[in-house]
Amino acid sequence: MLSAENRMKGYAKLLYLALFTFHFSLFTFAGCGYKPATVYTKKLLSDKIYTEIEIYRRDPENAVLVKDALNEAIVSRFGAQVVPKKEATTILHVRFNRVSFRPIQYDVNGYAIYYRADVSLKIDYKTPTAKGSETVEGFYDFPIRPKAIISDALRFQAIKNGSAKALDAFVSRMAMRGIRL
Repeated sequence: MLSAENRMKGYAKLLYLALFTFHFSLFTFAGCGYKPATVYTKKLLSDKIYTEIEIYRRDPENAVLVKDALNEAIVSRFGAQVVPKKEATTILHVRFNRVSFRPIQYDVNGYAIYYRADVSLKIDYKTPTAKGSETVEGFYDFPIRPKAIISDALRFQAIKNGSAKALDAFVSRMAMRGIRL
């Protein structure tokens, strides 16, 4: 059993190590000029963003999924607000270029057991300082049972996740453009 004095020495060493790690991390990130991507993205896109989603004729239900994913990305990744069009300083117009599903893994009998959803989005943006268009792609891999078909629930989930990855690519591109400003 440790004495109270030895336990206090152990706690003091642990506290010293924690403080050292904190200060080392603080100086490392501050010293190298690290800034999160949202800092650069905000240089290009403003804090008040309006989103428009063009309905994809093959899957009109997916427009709602993409709108939700886009609004979530705006709030969580850009740190901005989704506002009505009249109040917006940035407008994002999103439309599907392509949504496709393809098998990527088969079982021993030749049945597809893993699929990939490929989602391609075209995003037009208009800000007070810039105007442009980006085509971004995302994918999502998911399993299905042998001899089964892709259910609507799986399809919607795959399109939503693929769209979210495509939107992450858009965020990255906007951050890279923001660095140049």
